[in-house]
Amino acid sequence: MRNGEWWLVRRTKRLRPGDPVVLVHPQRPDALIAKRLDHREADGWWVLGDNLQASEDSRHFGVVPESSIVGRAIGRYHPLVRR
Repeated sequence: MRNGEWWLVRRTKRLRPGDPVVLVHPQRPDALIAKRLDHREADGWWVLGDNLQASEDSRHFGVVPESSIVGRAIGRYHPLVRR
């Protein structure tokens, strides 16, 4: 996933490790971020970015509560641009 891309997100509670998800940033509630689920813990999910050298993820902000996960990213799309 890259900044500026448009993604379809399915709201679901059926989540598995490895799923790409969109979630509310734990420290900036006005921002949505995309991460990959790594593993489940008692308080929620541990999430990681695909680019570990440049990603702000659970290594920085800890476990993400399941209530912060908007849904699973299921596909990228390109909106029609009228000129």
